[in-house]
Amino acid sequence: MPIRSNRLKAEQYEENFRELRPAFDNKEAALVEANRCLFCYDAPCTKSCPTGIDVPKFIKQITTDNIKGSAHTIFEANIFGAGCSRVCPVEKLCEGSCVFNLLHEPPIPIAKLQRYSTEKAIHENWQLFARKDATGKRVAVVGAGPAGLSCAHRLAREGVEVDIYEKENRGGGLMTYGIAAYKVTPQFCEDEVSYICSIGGIRIRYNQELGVTCSLADLQTQYDAVFLGMGVGLARQLEIPGEEATGVVDAIEFIYQLRAKTYNQLPVGDQVIVIGMGMTAIDAATQAKRLGAREVTIVYRRTEAEKPCTDYELDIARLDGCGLVWLAAPKEVVVEGEQVKGLICTKMDLGAADATGRRSPVDTGETFFLEADMIIKAAGQMPFAALMQKELLANASGKLIIHENGQTNYPGVFAGGDCVNGGKEVVDAVQAGKLAAVGIIEYLSGK
Repeated sequence: MPIRSNRLKAEQYEENFRELRPAFDNKEAALVEANRCLFCYDAPCTKSCPTGIDVPKFIKQITTDNIKGSAHTIFEANIFGAGCSRVCPVEKLCEGSCVFNLLHEPPIPIAKLQRYSTEKAIHENWQLFARKDATGKRVAVVGAGPAGLSCAHRLAREGVEVDIYEKENRGGGLMTYGIAAYKVTPQFCEDEVSYICSIGGIRIRYNQELGVTCSLADLQTQYDAVFLGMGVGLARQLEIPGEEATGVVDAIEFIYQLRAKTYNQLPVGDQVIVIGMGMTAIDAATQAKRLGAREVTIVYRRTEAEKPCTDYELDIARLDGCGLVWLAAPKEVVVEGEQVKGLICTKMDLGAADATGRRSPVDTGETFFLEADMIIKAAGQMPFAALMQKELLANASGKLIIHENGQTNYPGVFAGGDCVNGGKEVVDAVQAGKLAAVGIIEYLSGK
């Protein structure tokens, strides 16, 4: 069957893309789980959270019916606490650190409890932070994603006026455009952005892209400081023959289109190959399957032990019926006319470990063929190296270089998030934006 859209009936799309992790049905259910918490001293769950949310405190506040206080505790550390409760890899962070794991019991559902408090705050528009008097200072933020909005909110709380320059026509960044639709809906992302900006002093200028509609020099002239949080968004190329054929698509673009369109509008192949094993690869594979692909195969050049995704994510792919091919690297896209017909892969073996202890794949010289009419590339993302060079920003292979306070090689220009770390979790970007705001406040005060 060729690549086409509208493969399923409307009710099938609705079922396939319904929320994967639903919220608590009622208050009583939340209280039962909250009361299981041991409220550990020096809690490992808090230590494992990149933003340092005081988990025992916010859960204790739920048990005493202090939901506003609980939401405040979460948002004080992570203003994206609602979104993170849906998309964080909690299995390797807070919930993975819960002491109940040592007792061979289910961990406290921290993410679900966090969602319980924060979404109530958003739905009822609780204003939990008072803005300080205006300082007269103005800061430009590039990117309305988790890093940019986290920085903007912290600055706005201190009385700074913030203009956010966002290249898309909606805010939220990765949350809005790069995560599977069954994890977080576009409507929720819009509500979260609106809630964050409702503190006041934050204005988002949409369809404004650094290096295209504005320059760093322009922003430096117009504002007292600048924060760069544009993330990463360029898909890493495979550099193999046939890569430009019809039917070969980037996972980032595939997910972007899925978030921007209705499900029956997005074309998907009958036999789909996904290259990569990160979170984006899993999202692309599972969504291709849920869009109606008959067969989806994920190809990865290492073994399961080296996979970058979590066990939970991989289990989703397995439950959706996705096939897995380990120790295989793409060598050539087979094309007939201009259409993809399949992928030639090289069998790999694992060689010596690198400095991180991860074993590197080695080409065995053997090849095999996988039939496909669509190939989705999810082999990672690259920073905006050309933009860094154009704006003369110090970088390492496109990743911005910053000092301890978040400042770049330009005085008054700060950065954080994926454009610095190359692409980590949403929660890491939130923390980076928060820390950069502290550096900006110090800079603006002359310290």
